[in-house]
Amino acid sequence: MSIAVEIVRHSLLYISEEMGVALRKSAFSPNIRERADHSCAILDAEGRLIGQAEHIPVHIGSLPLGLKNTLKYLEERGVEVSPGDMFVLNDPYIAGTHLNDVTTIRPIFYNNRLVAYVANKAHQVDVGGMDPSSITIRAETLWQEGLVIPPVKLMEGDKLVDDVVEIIKSNTRMPEITLGDLRAQVAANLMGEKKVLELIDKVSLKVFNEAVEQILERTTLLVKSELAKIPHGTWHGEDYLELEDRDLTIKAKLSISGEGFEVSFDGTDRQVDKPLNAVLGVTTAATTYSLKTILTTEIQLNDGFLRTLSIHAPSGTIVNPVKPAPVAAGNLETSQRIVDVLFKALAQVMPDKVPAASNGSMNNLMMGGIHPETGKAWAFYETIGGGGGARKGLDGVDGIHCHMTNTLNTPIEVIEHYYPVLFKSYRLRDGSGGVGRWRGGMGIERSFTALARINVAVMGERSRNRPWGLQGGGDGAPSEYLIIKHSGEIVRLKSKDVAVLEKGDTLVIRTAGGGGYGSSE
Repeated sequence: MSIAVEIVRHSLLYISEEMGVALRKSAFSPNIRERADHSCAILDAEGRLIGQAEHIPVHIGSLPLGLKNTLKYLEERGVEVSPGDMFVLNDPYIAGTHLNDVTTIRPIFYNNRLVAYVANKAHQVDVGGMDPSSITIRAETLWQEGLVIPPVKLMEGDKLVDDVVEIIKSNTRMPEITLGDLRAQVAANLMGEKKVLELIDKVSLKVFNEAVEQILERTTLLVKSELAKIPHGTWHGEDYLELEDRDLTIKAKLSISGEGFEVSFDGTDRQVDKPLNAVLGVTTAATTYSLKTILTTEIQLNDGFLRTLSIHAPSGTIVNPVKPAPVAAGNLETSQRIVDVLFKALAQVMPDKVPAASNGSMNNLMMGGIHPETGKAWAFYETIGGGGGARKGLDGVDGIHCHMTNTLNTPIEVIEHYYPVLFKSYRLRDGSGGVGRWRGGMGIERSFTALARINVAVMGERSRNRPWGLQGGGDGAPSEYLIIKHSGEIVRLKSKDVAVLEKGDTLVIRTAGGGGYGSSE
């Protein structure tokens, strides 16, 4: 049986990876095709995570909760899950991230018996809302962020539900791109379904189910064996998010025992009417990521790991808001700060394992307008890397996407080909890493000049509260957001801001460096 378990375990991982390859290669938007802003996973008939690709931590960590919420939603409304169905949703309070992350779920039936689900999340560049790319500090409710899709059938009887597709297309600035990305998501799930059924045919349904149980149980045992090597006790962490002229506080109490982790976010600030609220799926994903990284043995993220984790996130706070609080940046920025808070707690007990703070942001850029050549609306989204935090024995990594994001950059050539911009710089910020025996990683400068009128929005962090060093290491340099007007005037933006670039204006984004580790004296 051990051989069969390994066959099933590795097959589930590679099927998830293959789904991701199919999604990325068939997508239309640069955000998915170039940056790989998508994630794929396989869950069993009970909605337990059993296989996932190495994609986006905030996506993968929220998928199990999102599927369970979806199944509960359907059951409460008497909707049957049948062969040939596929569901689509993006409601953050169900799916678990933000509106741009469109989730598609395909139930898998074997001999008319529900045996598993394949699912993916992909960041659709624009889902409507107030500003291009649907992420803006101006949003005060969820509905201002874009189209809210509850769980509905995208496919029925193996055919797309045209009315649902039309509703989605009619609520985006780029319907052709949105439809192309949606079809790529559908194709990825269909391929995943085919591969799972082939796997079951190969080993039999009985062996498949038994192997899944053993995979999950083994993961739980591996976690507990790792916990036996770690000091047990309770530690606290605290860090801050920047909101206009004030900070929002996130507090965490972390308890470690031989049985698992307990995390409480009591004392965290109440939810706000700005999009920094992180729904429970995001908080779960960030917590899971933080704790998994400290375990030395290679352990899969599946339901076996989740069994060892208990999270208390008070309702109505920025780590578990109540609908209709806006949440777009909670997925992007608050997730990163939850990691920092938990790392602060872990650094007290495992200083040799935990790194200093990384740049602490996904450094989001949203822009759009009317293209001067085509006359059509366009929207663009990307995240920009920054400095990684130093750790004992190693400098921080320069110019990298850290922690809850795991994407690539969008090549300059691609952006200039599709959109009315001309890049002026793309380089590391020399000296931006915190000093120390091991220096923090350097941030990035990325700037471009507008070739037409462009609406832009930035959603970043660490412009006021610099990434902290550890064990005497210095803080990383803060982020900066500037507009150099065609006239030469320099306008300094806040870390979360909206602006208009007139033709000839240049936007400059400088991301934060990572914190240093150890005293340099």
